[in-house]
Amino acid sequence: MPDWSGYAAFIVASLALLVTPGPAVLYVIARSVDQGRRAGIVSVVGLHVGTLFHVAAAALGISAILVSSALAFNVVKLLGAAYLIYLGIQKFRERGQTARVAVSAPQKQARIFYQGVVVNLLNPKLALFFFAFLPQFVDPARGAVAGQIVLLGCTFVILGLCSDSAYALLAGTARHWLRGNTAFLRGQRYFAGGIYITLGVATALSGSESA
Repeated sequence: MPDWSGYAAFIVASLALLVTPGPAVLYVIARSVDQGRRAGIVSVVGLHVGTLFHVAAAALGISAILVSSALAFNVVKLLGAAYLIYLGIQKFRERGQTARVAVSAPQKQARIFYQGVVVNLLNPKLALFFFAFLPQFVDPARGAVAGQIVLLGCTFVILGLCSDSAYALLAGTARHWLRGNTAFLRGQRYFAGGIYITLGVATALSGSESA
């Protein structure tokens, strides 16, 4: 286990990264505004279950393989980008002729959870992040490196669950306040779809690790 001062530094650094709005936060906000706080929370749980796969990969050394292969990086990156764009297109195609339709027919919780898992599972930047970030707080002299990576990774996930859930609750509450706004109700699917597509395009256009 890392020494307590190093572990505290890791927590501070992780919180600084997590509270800064990034792709995951934007995804949670879009889902919460689109379908409410519960859907946002379910998305948060799904995202971080997906993150756990990257923690396991980092501990097993798979992240190192992914980072060393430009082809593997680009394949995973493009799969993740395509999935986000697909979600955005599906959102644009939803029929939302009236305010009532715009807030009805929510997706099943299991589907929302699954989509969150896939979004983070197919995010190669998480592999890069754990490969570059976690080793800075690992001390080989204090025990098994894999065990330390798992500890740090799980700590990061727990902190992420808390920070992203706060964003989900705030965004879901804002949606509730705007529920009587017809223009908002009719346009929220375009907001959510636009966020998904923007994230997908940004992921597709981002440089590979060899750049």
